[in-house]
Amino acid sequence: MTEVIAGIRVPDSEIARAATQLVRDTQDNLLYNHSRRVFFWGALTGKRLRLEHNPELLYLGAMFHDMGLTERYSSPDLRFEVDGANAARDFMKSYGVSERDIEEVWTAIALHTTPGIPEHMRPTIALVTAGVEMDVLGINYHVFSHEHRHDVCACHPREANFKENIIDHFAEGIKKKPETTFGNVKSDVLALRDPNFKRVNFCSIILNSAWPS
Repeated sequence: MTEVIAGIRVPDSEIARAATQLVRDTQDNLLYNHSRRVFFWGALTGKRLRLEHNPELLYLGAMFHDMGLTERYSSPDLRFEVDGANAARDFMKSYGVSERDIEEVWTAIALHTTPGIPEHMRPTIALVTAGVEMDVLGINYHVFSHEHRHDVCACHPREANFKENIIDHFAEGIKKKPETTFGNVKSDVLALRDPNFKRVNFCSIILNSAWPS
């Protein structure tokens, strides 16, 4: 039976169902519910802004966007966003998805923590980031109606301590490779959660490079 939540229909294709099951089997409840909410916030944003988009690609981007935080898909040396994007790429290839669509989902996931760029790109890329920003940062919270917020969260609840817990999930997923946080927002996570974390300074790298001047 097709799900409709807050007026948004969840894709019911074979690949979408398989993605749901994979994420359900791989992620804990917090990340699973978060990923589903990201899809609905992204789809509602697309509806509000009248952005024509492929719901299936948006769904895959939302569902895989935090897969790189899981032990199963985490690499030893890549940004967790890239790990999630690579997981989505491999999954989509196994279903014969076109290279263009794979690239769009890959980029949406890889850039979802890079503010200021995705909103200028193709709809899937823009809307995955919009969904993440709504759910984690509360950006445009009041633009969404009370009814829509209630309906989505009734089906996919935010834990009572979601704000602290999502930060903990970020920290747990990246603490073994702190160098991957250079130049991105996740350095703030380790600065908060890891007392031994030392930020890499961009200007120091320039000034201490091998160039004589």
